[in-house]
Amino acid sequence: MSGMSGTVVAFSAESPPLSIIVAARVCGIALTPDPSLPPASSPLFRFSSGLTLQGRNTLLRYLGRVSVLPNFYGKDAFESAQIDEWLEYSPIFSSGPQFECACMHVNGYLALRTFLVGYNLSIADVAIWSGLAGCGQRWESLKKSRKYQNLVRWFNSIAEDYNFLNEVVGTYVGKRGLGKSPPTNLTLFSKGNEEPVVNGEVNACEKEIDLPGAKLGEVCLRFAPEPSGFLHIGHTKAALLNQYFAQRYQGRMIIRFDDTNPSKESNEFVENLLKDIDTLGIKYDAVNYTSDYFPQLMKMAENLIVQGKAYVDDTPREHLKKERMDGIESKCRNNSAEENFALWKEMIAASERGIQCCLRGKLDMQDPNKSLRDPVYYRCNPDPHHRIGSTYKVYPTYDFACPFVDSVQGITHALRSSEYHDRNAQYYRILDDMGLRKVHIYEFSRLNMVYTLLSKRKLLSFVQNGQVEGWDDPRFPTVQGIVRRGLKIEALIQFILQQGASKNINLMEWDKLWTINKKIIDPICPRHTAVLEEQRVLFILANGPEKGFVRIIPRHKKFEGAGKKATSYKNRIWLDYADASSVSVGEEVTLMDWGNAIIKEIKKENDMITHLVGVLHPDGSVKTTKLKLTWLPESDELIHLSLVEFDYLIKKKKLEKGEDFLEYVNPRTRWETAALGDSNMRNLKIGDIIQLERKGYFRCDVPYIRQSKPMVLFAIPDGRQPTSAN
Repeated sequence: MSGMSGTVVAFSAESPPLSIIVAARVCGIALTPDPSLPPASSPLFRFSSGLTLQGRNTLLRYLGRVSVLPNFYGKDAFESAQIDEWLEYSPIFSSGPQFECACMHVNGYLALRTFLVGYNLSIADVAIWSGLAGCGQRWESLKKSRKYQNLVRWFNSIAEDYNFLNEVVGTYVGKRGLGKSPPTNLTLFSKGNEEPVVNGEVNACEKEIDLPGAKLGEVCLRFAPEPSGFLHIGHTKAALLNQYFAQRYQGRMIIRFDDTNPSKESNEFVENLLKDIDTLGIKYDAVNYTSDYFPQLMKMAENLIVQGKAYVDDTPREHLKKERMDGIESKCRNNSAEENFALWKEMIAASERGIQCCLRGKLDMQDPNKSLRDPVYYRCNPDPHHRIGSTYKVYPTYDFACPFVDSVQGITHALRSSEYHDRNAQYYRILDDMGLRKVHIYEFSRLNMVYTLLSKRKLLSFVQNGQVEGWDDPRFPTVQGIVRRGLKIEALIQFILQQGASKNINLMEWDKLWTINKKIIDPICPRHTAVLEEQRVLFILANGPEKGFVRIIPRHKKFEGAGKKATSYKNRIWLDYADASSVSVGEEVTLMDWGNAIIKEIKKENDMITHLVGVLHPDGSVKTTKLKLTWLPESDELIHLSLVEFDYLIKKKKLEKGEDFLEYVNPRTRWETAALGDSNMRNLKIGDIIQLERKGYFRCDVPYIRQSKPMVLFAIPDGRQPTSAN
């Protein structure tokens, strides 16, 4: 920091660099302000050595590097790159129409984070914080609306940790915003006990719902997916709620794979579940497996046989099921321990006799709660296990393994969806019989989506029958599927946390999720142009540039971070047939990103438009035209595109219990349309999200490789035009 001694920060009085001033104060670096630069000038540092640095982000990065604060510019190259992204994003708060969209985006991102990058305050936090504070009264008013609770919580936390920021803001921010009239008694924010509201609904997570018996620093939770498929949107609620409570109580969170059914499980699923958990930003303390506890579970099963609390039953499965429903005790229920151990050994060996048997708990066959009617604890399965091979031929059921492992692993609270409610009594009874420590159960409602199957068995059916490409198919409700379709993880997290820890069962509309997503992507995604290839119409501009010329224009007029693109202007351009058929002779239209043109002739053959003739009208007013048309130059440089749209996999909004989903499979769920795109699109990468002007939002699934192979763009729903299953 010695290099900063005597440094002057020079800036325009109309636009003081609040983020730089705040960053310097937070770091304890003394700067001498000099508000003497001309309007619109970039701020600069004048060092005592005579050297200078100029540019807002350049100065912020410099402060980040010289600061003694830990990780102020990131702990590694990846975090530094993340910080750079936020620095590029932060000016959006000064763009009037995009202010609330930006607030929503950052609010969703901060749902489960204390800081924007990593675990320390960084210049990313300073840049965004200052962007908000610099909006003056607009931000003050929005805070009072209680719309963006995560954002307000984060903003207030920084203001409280660095209480001198009141003074800084008061000096440089006027009531209307940065650089305006001096403020009078500006208040950063006052804490209250009001319940936060999101879209008219109380956000349960933000209401500080308590876990029963929870103690700060002692809570231990587990997220326990079965490795028999990919993580889907229903699982994300459980994962995020576990993380929320672990963070709130400063406790631990474990990922534990419930791998007790080797016929369905694989290492591929384990790897992809971990990938999906990381995609969600879930922070965990350890990864382990129920199979780690197989020896202890076997010993516990044998102890229960000795104690007369479990018995081996060779009743055929369907007959056993009927006896449970009718409350009829099995003929094997009162066998001696010796008889049970003889059959148990047959099960362990997976002999012909053993395969016919199962181990059951001796609970209460007359209990009205059918889950207590002697549930199955162990079954034979000769299939090799994905981790431990053929070591075992018998495997515990979830109902037996889960309470045991929860207790011995030190789990304090088991979060379970309310569909398990009737089995909670079974969970507690099994723990009692085992003589193990009690674990608190906390229930939350399962997340259900319209026109959506969340059963992994049913999803697997689509994969195995080739009706989808795989578990990451964009029609699937898996995390990888919906991300591939164009959903931002911030939108998913925001959507899930809006549901909170409520125990009310809701059938949610996809449109709500896609609406949140649109508000995140629209302010920042680049704009490009495409024309449908079929029946496109040539528009000849008689007075257009014969040789053509190129202009460099923004990819997003309101977000500089989207970069630039090169647009070619020629006297022969392509229009969509629908646009060509909507014009009339003599009509003046606007060619987007160019200017006005007047239609002089409409040429047809067999009642089909073949081409248009017109003239440019550079003095025409964009405000007076009814039609604003997208266009592309006639050029060999245009990119061949395949625009792909999707529908729901099933036609019924909600399947009732007992209904066969195969009767409601949607016969057609994918459409491809050939199009031509502007030449700039050859630079798009897999995962890039763009807006095609007047056509909607798209995610790049297959980038440009060569002219003979079309790029593939997946249409992203925007929540306004719901896809209807036909």
